Amino acid sequence: MTTTVPSRPQTPQRRVSPRHFLMCPPTFFDVTYAINPWMDPRVPVDRDRAHAQWSHLVAAYERAGHRVDLLEPVPGLPDLVFAANGATVVDGRTLLARFATPQRAAEAAVHRAWHERSGVLYGGRGLAEPVAVNEAEGDFAVLGSVVLAGHGFRTSVAAHAELAALTGREVVSLELVDPRFYHLDVALGVLDAAADQVAYFPGAFSAAAQAVLAERFPDAVLADAEDAFAFGLNLVGDGRHVFMPTGAPHLRDALEARGYVPVEIDTSELVLGGGSVKCCTQEIRPTPSTPGATSEGDPR
Repeated sequence: MTTTVPSRPQTPQRRVSPRHFLMCPPTFFDVTYAINPWMDPRVPVDRDRAHAQWSHLVAAYERAGHRVDLLEPVPGLPDLVFAANGATVVDGRTLLARFATPQRAAEAAVHRAWHERSGVLYGGRGLAEPVAVNEAEGDFAVLGSVVLAGHGFRTSVAAHAELAALTGREVVSLELVDPRFYHLDVALGVLDAAADQVAYFPGAFSAAAQAVLAERFPDAVLADAEDAFAFGLNLVGDGRHVFMPTGAPHLRDALEARGYVPVEIDTSELVLGGGSVKCCTQEIRPTPSTPGATSEGDPR
């Protein structure tokens, strides 16, 4: 008798898609006000430690072959380190941010100036001034076929329509219901934009949003509460690597099982401001025809 040994499922071969990031050193990072549940001005910030953690993230990106450009830090803008909130760039089209809180409002002009000056780097097709409140990639998760858009605490639903009109992409609105997950990027992370693969924490979303996510992403990685409260979903994926904060072991193991390579970064000091890996990282998605440019749909 011949015994047939069942074959094991093959782990997918993951490919890196080189990215272009905009980041800001935490030179003036501090917690002097509270605009989210994670911030406590009574807890002192170790700025040197924050800078070391941020630098480790930059180095990890660069080791993986990604480009990192820098915003100039500005005194009096302690949250400028969370560069993801300043603009959303899709195929070279840029929707600038309009912050929900007065404490961060002045950051918008800093991002505008950088994009006006540096749009040539990504074949910029112009800047769109926002009408509705939006906190950029804090609430916009750009995939290959769709943009997921959070609302409920910061970004207005009306801003979802603005981004759709600007980019021509389908924008799917998702309601956030837990103030601890005040931005989409602390409740959902993009693992592989080209393949439309995500990870998320169901408990951060309304029942209707959970149903949408389950239908559209049946193969999503589901994070547990430990992962989520450790900011584990505030991650950046490049198709192979997943840059993520430490402290989310279930999520890390689940990603490894899917063939991803987790790159863990200690961001504990930055978390005092309510942000981690993704919050520090604005992605510049270039005009596809830009020579040498890459996008989520063009892995190299």
